[in-house]
Amino acid sequence: MQIGQYAIKNRIFLAPMAGITDQPFRRLCSQLGAGLTFSEMMSTNPDVWHTEKSRLRLAHHDEIGLNAVQIAGSDPVEMAKAAKINVEYGADIIDINMGCPAKKVNKNMAGSALLRNPKLVAQILDSVVNAVDVPVTLKIRTGWDQENRNCLQIAKIAEQAGIKALTIHGRTRSCLFNGEAEYESIKAVKEAISIPVIANGDIDSAEKAKFVLDYTKADAIMIGALALEILGYLRKLMIFLKLDYLHHYQLIKNTN
Repeated sequence: MQIGQYAIKNRIFLAPMAGITDQPFRRLCSQLGAGLTFSEMMSTNPDVWHTEKSRLRLAHHDEIGLNAVQIAGSDPVEMAKAAKINVEYGADIIDINMGCPAKKVNKNMAGSALLRNPKLVAQILDSVVNAVDVPVTLKIRTGWDQENRNCLQIAKIAEQAGIKALTIHGRTRSCLFNGEAEYESIKAVKEAISIPVIANGDIDSAEKAKFVLDYTKADAIMIGALALEILGYLRKLMIFLKLDYLHHYQLIKNTN
């Protein structure tokens, strides 16, 4: 699988997870075989760029594998500026968040709220793609609600703007994380566009991963909760075998 100039080593991607996918965690997942990791979502609001949290999230050098940095916002100019800064700090790929359903994100017209405004989506994508010389990817949901599933429209806008890969979570914004993810919409998008499509949502086992890949024909899958379960199992196994998991994790963290 190719994303821009990068040949991705496998089809298993680590999802961006707030408070979890910091650099030590990403490095550990890369060591364990993740084809691509995604950072925690970063706000493009310049007022928060100089906080300690933002400083830590800007640590993109010394990654073991490829790392995509996810940014969120609604102002095309601010989004472009944030993308440039992250590239300067070592981001391999810029990922744009248009899938987060959280109220505190959506109230600022960011995350999945942008799916209600395809014109603004196009402006943001054009602005970011033209601002950096690394691949830009996009993460979305299937739509705003069940009556407004416009992921196909957004996917075509993304492809036209020069987005190099598209991740789709199989729920609408109104679903939040309730119910089950659906994959028909992801399959339809994959059939309609030529850029890589990454399937996301409820991929909680190897069997489910195979089903989703086979059904949607997606180029890759993005996992979140499953990665945590795998690492939890790894930790239990290492403790059982009397290996110092926490020491290993701290060694990785202290190299930054």
